[in-house]
Amino acid sequence: MTESQTRLRADARRNRDRIIAAAGEAFSDQGPDVPMEEIARRAEVGVGTLYRRFPDREALIRAVAQENFRRVLDDARAAAAEEPTAWDALVRVVDRSHRLRVTVQLALVSDRARQILSEDPRTGGIRSELMDELTRIVESAQAEGAMRPDVGAGDVAILFSLVLRQPPVARESAARVFDRARAIMLDGLRAGAAGVLPGDPIRTGELPLR
Repeated sequence: MTESQTRLRADARRNRDRIIAAAGEAFSDQGPDVPMEEIARRAEVGVGTLYRRFPDREALIRAVAQENFRRVLDDARAAAAEEPTAWDALVRVVDRSHRLRVTVQLALVSDRARQILSEDPRTGGIRSELMDELTRIVESAQAEGAMRPDVGAGDVAILFSLVLRQPPVARESAARVFDRARAIMLDGLRAGAAGVLPGDPIRTGELPLR
């Protein structure tokens, strides 16, 4: 590969990353129907460049979701390998779960986006890998005795999604609201937490993408 070809590939990758990041911000601010021209403007690329990378809105929604799931999956795997305990790994995953906020919001507020994501096998495959990794972390934390035994990884995934919902507060308060909700969630998952939960633990297999 020539130096010129290498540079072109690097430029194309940077443009793609900028478009995905800009799309995530735009979807979060204005919803999945934000004009493609606005996404191009935020990414500081031409509309033609955007459409060469992503021929339609559906392709862009899928790319944003896949990127978010993949990053959280990479974070989860790194946490499991690097943290001294599985509980520490879980805390680290929760701390970085904000990456999924845009995807959660898309699935919550838009029937169209939810259908696009639920019908895409690649998105579903990455999500399944993430759920498998979360299951391993949860079961390991329970085996350590650090996490209450009457919850499943599905319970944790549901709590994640609830915490990640865009709160009905001013933008400047959103980070504090998220931090408090995250801390309350983790405190409730610790071993020795008060209260008895109704029903059986929820497994990740019970959680369809849609």
